[in-house]
Amino acid sequence: MIRKARIEDIKQIQALINAFAEKDLMLARSLNELYENIRDFFVYENKNKIIGCSAMHISWGDLAEIKSLAVDKGYQNKGIGRFLVDACIQEAKLIGAKQLFALTYAPDFFQKMGFKKIAHNKLPHKIWAECINCPKFPDCEEVALIKKI
Repeated sequence: MIRKARIEDIKQIQALINAFAEKDLMLARSLNELYENIRDFFVYENKNKIIGCSAMHISWGDLAEIKSLAVDKGYQNKGIGRFLVDACIQEAKLIGAKQLFALTYAPDFFQKMGFKKIAHNKLPHKIWAECINCPKFPDCEEVALIKKI
Protein backbone atom coordinates (compact mmCIF):
# COMPACT_ATOMS: atom_id res chain seq x y z
CA MET A 1 0.00 0.00 0.00
CA ILE A 2 1.28 3.48 -0.90
CA ARG A 3 0.91 6.28 1.61
CA LYS A 4 2.59 9.48 2.71
CA ALA A 5 5.62 8.82 4.88
CA ARG A 6 5.49 9.40 8.61
CA ILE A 7 8.21 10.21 11.13
CA GLU A 8 8.29 6.62 12.38
CA ASP A 9 9.20 5.48 8.83
CA ILE A 10 12.43 7.48 8.63
CA LYS A 11 14.87 4.82 9.81
CA GLN A 12 13.43 2.24 7.39
CA ILE A 13 13.51 4.79 4.55
CA GLN A 14 17.14 5.60 5.33
CA ALA A 15 18.10 1.91 5.42
CA LEU A 16 16.43 1.32 2.04
CA ILE A 17 18.02 4.35 0.37
CA ASN A 18 21.44 3.78 1.87
CA ALA A 19 21.47 0.11 0.77
CA PHE A 20 21.36 1.44 -2.81
CA ALA A 21 23.83 4.24 -1.99
CA GLU A 22 26.37 1.67 -0.79
CA LYS A 23 26.30 0.26 -4.35
CA ASP A 24 26.66 3.78 -5.85
CA LEU A 25 23.15 3.58 -7.30
CA MET A 26 21.91 6.72 -5.52
CA LEU A 27 23.04 9.28 -2.99
CA ALA A 28 22.89 8.44 0.70
CA ARG A 29 20.48 10.45 2.83
CA SER A 30 21.21 11.51 6.40
CA LEU A 31 18.62 11.22 9.14
CA ASN A 32 18.63 15.01 9.37
CA GLU A 33 17.84 15.36 5.67
CA LEU A 34 15.04 12.80 5.91
CA TYR A 35 13.48 14.48 8.94
CA GLU A 36 13.61 17.87 7.20
CA ASN A 37 12.01 16.48 4.03
CA ILE A 38 9.62 13.82 5.37
CA ARG A 39 6.65 15.62 3.81
CA ASP A 40 8.14 15.00 0.35
CA PHE A 41 8.16 11.22 0.79
CA PHE A 42 5.82 8.41 -0.14
CA VAL A 43 6.34 4.85 1.04
CA TYR A 44 5.11 1.49 -0.15
CA GLU A 45 4.39 -0.62 2.89
CA ASN A 46 3.86 -4.39 3.05
CA LYS A 47 3.19 -6.10 6.39
CA ASN A 48 4.52 -3.12 8.37
CA LYS A 49 7.76 -3.09 6.37
CA ILE A 50 8.76 -0.23 4.06
CA ILE A 51 9.71 -1.90 0.78
CA GLY A 52 9.74 1.18 -1.42
CA CYS A 53 10.02 4.95 -1.23
CA SER A 54 10.08 8.04 -3.40
CA ALA A 55 10.05 11.78 -2.84
CA MET A 56 8.58 14.65 -4.81
CA HIS A 57 10.42 17.90 -4.14
CA ILE A 58 9.74 21.33 -5.62
CA SER A 59 12.95 22.49 -7.27
CA TRP A 60 12.11 25.90 -8.62
CA GLY A 61 9.01 27.62 -10.00
CA ASP A 62 6.70 24.99 -11.44
CA LEU A 63 9.49 22.40 -11.70
CA ALA A 64 9.48 19.40 -9.34
CA GLU A 65 11.90 16.52 -8.91
CA ILE A 66 11.44 12.84 -8.15
CA LYS A 67 14.12 11.91 -5.62
CA SER A 68 15.18 8.83 -3.70
CA LEU A 69 13.13 6.30 -5.68
CA ALA A 70 14.05 2.92 -4.23
CA VAL A 71 12.37 -0.48 -4.11
CA ASP A 72 13.75 -3.36 -2.04
CA LYS A 73 15.53 -5.79 -4.36
CA GLY A 74 13.21 -8.66 -3.39
CA TYR A 75 10.16 -6.68 -4.54
CA GLN A 76 11.41 -5.20 -7.82
CA ASN A 77 9.64 -5.74 -11.16
CA LYS A 78 6.23 -5.88 -9.47
CA GLY A 79 5.05 -2.35 -10.39
CA ILE A 80 5.92 -0.78 -7.04
CA GLY A 81 8.32 1.77 -8.56
CA ARG A 82 5.65 2.76 -11.08
CA PHE A 83 3.10 3.22 -8.28
CA LEU A 84 5.55 5.40 -6.35
CA VAL A 85 6.31 7.57 -9.40
CA ASP A 86 2.58 7.89 -10.11
CA ALA A 87 2.05 9.09 -6.53
CA CYS A 88 4.75 11.74 -7.08
CA ILE A 89 3.15 12.82 -10.36
CA GLN A 90 -0.28 13.19 -8.74
CA GLU A 91 1.18 15.17 -5.81
CA ALA A 92 3.10 17.43 -8.21
CA LYS A 93 -0.06 18.11 -10.23
CA LEU A 94 -2.03 18.78 -7.05
CA ILE A 95 0.30 21.56 -5.97
CA GLY A 96 0.58 23.11 -9.44
CA ALA A 97 3.87 21.80 -10.85
CA LYS A 98 3.96 21.67 -14.64
CA GLN A 99 7.12 19.60 -15.12
CA LEU A 100 8.74 16.77 -13.21
CA PHE A 101 12.35 15.67 -13.60
CA ALA A 102 14.60 12.92 -12.31
CA LEU A 103 18.32 12.23 -12.27
CA THR A 104 18.79 8.48 -12.49
CA TYR A 105 20.90 5.48 -13.42
CA ALA A 106 17.70 3.78 -14.66
CA PRO A 107 16.59 5.99 -17.57
CA ASP A 108 14.68 3.20 -19.33
CA PHE A 109 12.30 2.92 -16.36
CA PHE A 110 11.45 6.64 -16.54
CA GLN A 111 11.26 6.69 -20.34
CA LYS A 112 8.59 3.97 -20.18
CA MET A 113 6.61 6.41 -18.02
CA GLY A 114 6.84 9.22 -20.59
CA PHE A 115 9.96 11.03 -19.38
CA LYS A 116 12.35 12.41 -22.03
CA LYS A 117 16.12 12.78 -21.75
CA ILE A 118 17.49 16.30 -21.35
CA ALA A 119 20.92 17.82 -20.82
CA HIS A 120 21.95 18.48 -17.23
CA ASN A 121 22.50 22.15 -18.06
CA LYS A 122 18.74 22.46 -18.66
CA LEU A 123 18.37 22.14 -14.86
CA PRO A 124 20.62 24.99 -13.66
CA HIS A 125 18.87 25.49 -10.31
CA LYS A 126 19.32 21.81 -9.45
CA ILE A 127 22.96 21.83 -10.52
CA TRP A 128 23.92 24.88 -8.48
CA ALA A 129 21.67 24.21 -5.47
CA GLU A 130 22.42 20.52 -4.88
CA CYS A 131 24.64 18.85 -7.46
CA ILE A 132 27.57 21.14 -6.76
CA ASN A 133 27.80 19.55 -3.28
CA CYS A 134 27.80 15.99 -4.63
CA PRO A 135 31.09 14.07 -4.43
CA LYS A 136 30.59 13.03 -8.07
CA PHE A 137 30.23 16.61 -9.36
CA PRO A 138 31.01 17.54 -12.11
CA ASP A 139 31.41 14.00 -13.45
CA CYS A 140 27.80 12.94 -12.90
CA GLU A 141 26.84 9.77 -14.74
CA GLU A 142 23.15 10.02 -13.90
CA VAL A 143 20.79 10.68 -16.79
CA ALA A 144 18.49 13.71 -16.56
CA LEU A 145 14.91 13.18 -17.71
CA ILE A 146 11.84 15.41 -17.65
CA LYS A 147 8.10 15.05 -18.15
CA LYS A 148 5.39 17.64 -18.66
CA ILE A 149 2.48 16.90 -16.36
